[in-house]
Amino acid sequence: MAQFGKSSSKKGKPSYGYAIIGMALVLFLFGIVGWFFLNLRKTGDYFKENIQVHTYLNRDASKKRIDSLVKYIETLPYTNKVEYVTKEKAIEKWNTENDTTWKMFLKNNPLPESIDFYVKANYVEEDSLNLLSNQLQSAYPGIISEFQFPTETVAKVSNYVKTGGIIFLFAAIILTILVVFSIDNTIRLAMYSNRFLIKTMQMVGATRGFIAKPINQRAVINGLIASFIAIIAVWASVLLIESFLPDFKLLHDNSGLTYLFLIIILLGILISLASTYRSVVKYLKMKLDDLY
Repeated sequence: MAQFGKSSSKKGKPSYGYAIIGMALVLFLFGIVGWFFLNLRKTGDYFKENIQVHTYLNRDASKKRIDSLVKYIETLPYTNKVEYVTKEKAIEKWNTENDTTWKMFLKNNPLPESIDFYVKANYVEEDSLNLLSNQLQSAYPGIISEFQFPTETVAKVSNYVKTGGIIFLFAAIILTILVVFSIDNTIRLAMYSNRFLIKTMQMVGATRGFIAKPINQRAVINGLIASFIAIIAVWASVLLIESFLPDFKLLHDNSGLTYLFLIIILLGILISLASTYRSVVKYLKMKLDDLY
């Protein structure tokens, strides 16, 4: 019996090797799709957070109330890069971005003062910005002449992010199902070569728990190895893509990648363990003649 078990384990090792490689490849594909999903989200957030909001001020607004409004906007948890633009700064920006022929016709600076700022991505929605406008005008009546943001741009970016998110969500669900089935089939093929060893242990009186324990431990180890191989491959691919396409570095999200890698590890372990245990139970219930 000892010789039989030794022979079976030797036959099982190559299958485990193929199973690990197969799991790693499937998890790598899952990781790459997950990385593209992260980039889609970051791209949407990047565009949203680069949409500037202008709060134009009345010409008779006092400096004290303007400073108070600036501090109020700065204390809001969803605002970034708040800047008080005086008439002088406004004309400098205009001259930088446009021609200066207006000086031939106008002597006085016609541009109003404003408070310009950016909003965090989650709040860059038309409804949210309109609520912000009402909030500012209610808190500081008589100071704001106009609250302006590119409505069409906000709508287009929001639709782009939502549509892309839905598409990638369906893709992720389909891919996850494929990952589960692919790894399950790979594990079942690996366990097939150990079916006689499992049945022999049962025939000499070993309990289900005793038989399953070392095999399940091996499944966890295989899942970890496959996951780490997939993570290294994904990380190397990300670095390679970023080296050839530097714009992707702007979207680099270490926290998002960390969560993605944890999901890969979790998937690798759970699917490997569940498939292995299911195969063990299957061969324990089968009759010896049916194993041939």
